[in-house]
Amino acid sequence: MEPKPDAHAASSPGNIAALLRVEGGQVTRPLPEAHTGGSDFLEEVEFERLRVQAARYLKTDDLLRLQQAFLLASQAHAGQFRISGEPYVSHPLAVAEILAQWHLDAQALIAGLLHDVMEDSDVTKEDIAAQFGKTAAELVDGVSKLDRIEFKTYQEAQAENYRKMFLAMARDVRVILIKLADRLHNMRTLDAVRPDKRRRIARETLEIFAPIANRLGLNTLFRELQELAFKNTYPMRFRVLAKALREVRGDRREMVTRLMNTMRERLPSWGVDAEVYGREKHLFGIYRKMVEKHLSFEQVLDIYGFRILVKETASCYLALGALHEMFKPVPGKFKDYIALPKANGYQSLHTTVIGPQGMPVEVQIRTLEMHAVAESGVASHWLYKDDTAESLSDLQRKTHNWLQSLLELQSTSGDSSEFLEHVKIDLFPGDVFVFTPKGRILNLQRGSTAVDFAYAVHTDVGNRCVACRINGELRPLRTELKNGDQVDITTAQHAHPNPAWLSYVRTGKARAEIRHFLKTVQQEEATHLGERLLSQAIRQLGLSLSDIGTSAWDRFLREFSARHRDDIYTDIGLGKRLAAMVARRLVDLQDEQDSVNGESPKQKHRPAAPILIQGGEGMAVQMARCCRPIPGDPIVGMLRKGQGLEIHVNDCPALTRNHSSERDRWVDVEWEPGSDRLFDVGVRVLVHHRRGVLARVAAAIADLEANIQNVNMENERSANSIIHFTIQVKNRLHLAKVMRSVRRLTDVVRIVRERHNDKPLDKR
Repeated sequence: MEPKPDAHAASSPGNIAALLRVEGGQVTRPLPEAHTGGSDFLEEVEFERLRVQAARYLKTDDLLRLQQAFLLASQAHAGQFRISGEPYVSHPLAVAEILAQWHLDAQALIAGLLHDVMEDSDVTKEDIAAQFGKTAAELVDGVSKLDRIEFKTYQEAQAENYRKMFLAMARDVRVILIKLADRLHNMRTLDAVRPDKRRRIARETLEIFAPIANRLGLNTLFRELQELAFKNTYPMRFRVLAKALREVRGDRREMVTRLMNTMRERLPSWGVDAEVYGREKHLFGIYRKMVEKHLSFEQVLDIYGFRILVKETASCYLALGALHEMFKPVPGKFKDYIALPKANGYQSLHTTVIGPQGMPVEVQIRTLEMHAVAESGVASHWLYKDDTAESLSDLQRKTHNWLQSLLELQSTSGDSSEFLEHVKIDLFPGDVFVFTPKGRILNLQRGSTAVDFAYAVHTDVGNRCVACRINGELRPLRTELKNGDQVDITTAQHAHPNPAWLSYVRTGKARAEIRHFLKTVQQEEATHLGERLLSQAIRQLGLSLSDIGTSAWDRFLREFSARHRDDIYTDIGLGKRLAAMVARRLVDLQDEQDSVNGESPKQKHRPAAPILIQGGEGMAVQMARCCRPIPGDPIVGMLRKGQGLEIHVNDCPALTRNHSSERDRWVDVEWEPGSDRLFDVGVRVLVHHRRGVLARVAAAIADLEANIQNVNMENERSANSIIHFTIQVKNRLHLAKVMRSVRRLTDVVRIVRERHNDKPLDKR
């Protein structure tokens, strides 16, 4: 839908019927009194080209409806012009023509003609549905942007637009095919757009639309979008490479012809009936290889490739054998995408052989049916409707599964930006094939880990995984998977995702599910904490939470546009609302209600009991890393917005220095007696640098049932060294016992509890 007109007439009738007149089964429209062969004539010529293209496969009734859609588009865009100066209707006509080349049905072609009328005129979705049916209206709505909704930033608006488009695409894949045709025509006519906007549109194309085309198997479209995006992002580099390629093409033409003739002559002797084509690598592919491998143009040798098309799958492998007999294959450069198809349904054999003068040559071998899917992808469903080949139905199944995964991402993603991030990750097709213990093959992104594999099997398996075996050996969950690995996931009933997983998972599904789980858990914990904080604040005003009646709560929720009191508890627990302010308003509302009922106000100030902290509340209550409090330390709570309650030691300088102006967020807290969980605490030990000293200190710590979480040693070459330990203890008394035990060792000079503001230990 870009480039959009800079200025256009906004008048467009809402009543479609008024625009059309049907006479004798033919749709007509009033023409100018004196026809001059101007823009109207050109529009008619362009539509006639579309009609001829569509008439090859559409019925007469469909062509009539297509003409009606053209007349509506022409009237709706009357007076509107593209930035290039062309009448704007030339754009939807070009989009519909691209769709006709893919043999899409009449509904899709109608939607292609009308895809901008809802944004640029007064024509509504209901108008389109009444004239052309609900399906066409849904397609137009799915492609239309959310221009009439206000967003804070351009990025937020774009993210929400893409979210809407992807969800519409998940319901009907024709939505994205129309959008891809729209983007293709815009990219072909991008020269008229100002440079900064041109680069932005080109980047969007490379990040979103080209990968979508690839994911749907539309290889020809994918390559053209990449080339056009490269040309508009780096015009100078594009021109230089294009010139270099033209020069090389002349030098190597004879060699390419000789190679092609050799293949054509030798393949029949192996019983292979094949068509052989030479193909030139695309400029963007050459450029990307130069950037990724730090090569000059002269060092990129395989700029030419060949494609061998045969009639049946068995002949693919026969042709491969013949090819390897003719030329020496390059080790490690053979890929069998027939046995293991790509996620977008692509099937082919890839091999690289050494041609004349040591030039590497890439060859693709596939059947005619595989070639149709490779070039047209999901559009082959319309191009080859009568084809019952298994490959086409398999492609439809894979496409459907991917589209359904978009709906899953939608349900687990928090906002539009997060959803778009997850989709971008999943747009790049996987090329690592791994096996389940039962032999099922899963196709994952390169760099995927055992956690990605677990979520690919099932969400519950991912959420409960605790360990994995790769090829029968126990390995860490962060282990990167390789082709052919067999992965067996171990689960536990009460296990749950670790936030650290987000630092190494690669797939959008795994990332979305982990974030969804963590947010859900945090929300539940925050709700419980918020209720405790509000109860404490209300007690300070002389009431209990149970004294606040339903009427007071209902009035409060209406005032603050909240749906349920749990939403208020959650906001308090996450620090988004202050418990004292909520309590004051609730008590005031309750007093007003009591007055209406003829009762005297109940509130009376009294000191409130502090919140009791166990230390195991979860994500809503966190121990501050700056001072690492443990039971026995005097503590205070600080509500951090969006993060919950953070527990600090009373005299923590970080607390008083950074939050002296936010004392209304301080919460009175105390340790709950009897807690038996372990808490992290740092200690520094100054020791004489002698053999075995680390082992002796570690043994002394372990003897008192304190876990060692981390250890680090510095200045090992001096007479004395400092050892930093992170250990786990039950409370302050437990820590004191550990420190006394370590202090008794003859090698230990000094031991102190680590604080963020401590002075370094003297190493003399």
